[in-house]
Amino acid sequence: MVFRMRLANMLSLGLVLISFIVGVYYYPFMPERMTTHWNINGDGDGSSSKFVGLFLVPFIFLSFTVILIVIPRLDPLKENITLFRKYYDGLIIVFSVFIFSIFVQVILWNLGFRISPNHVFPLGIGYLLFYLGVLMEHAKRNWFIGIRTPWTMSSENVWNKTHKVGGKLFKISGLMTFVAVIFPRFILIIVIFIIVGAAYTVVYSYLEYRKEIIKAK
Repeated sequence: MVFRMRLANMLSLGLVLISFIVGVYYYPFMPERMTTHWNINGDGDGSSSKFVGLFLVPFIFLSFTVILIVIPRLDPLKENITLFRKYYDGLIIVFSVFIFSIFVQVILWNLGFRISPNHVFPLGIGYLLFYLGVLMEHAKRNWFIGIRTPWTMSSENVWNKTHKVGGKLFKISGLMTFVAVIFPRFILIIVIFIIVGAAYTVVYSYLEYRKEIIKAK
């Protein structure tokens, strides 16, 4: 069987390669201690060695890219993934652009271009969360992607209902995150909303499954 690399996978691996090339190129220009962490006010409050600062993100990027590429080939329900594959490919692209933007932010900051991460990260996280909501609404039952509870995995109907609800919650989370560009401390409320939303989808899937059991009796 001939293996054909999908466009999304090629784009992601291409950005990974560019990340490593950029890291090597800018290595001589970076300070020995690079700023790699910022507080809620957008001020740098943590640093790493030059090697870690330049190559940690690319290595994480590479690891997640490989995982995302192999998941559709390993899943016992891989046939279901093909039913929403274009949305899954979209996730690979959105995730890749997000991680690459973080890498660029680190490079620019340490070159002296002090663009506040409070203006960059919320936009990336917000769009990623919103797209995850889109993916959720189209995801079919599988073992790796989505809201996998004992009840969603036991019933396709419960899976579909739970992911419609979960998709809306992720979209709302994404839109809320955009607000953090203007009000950085709003991110704490968003985190609470995401945690509560995740708990709600678990409970919702259980209640929907119980309804099915009762109707079947």
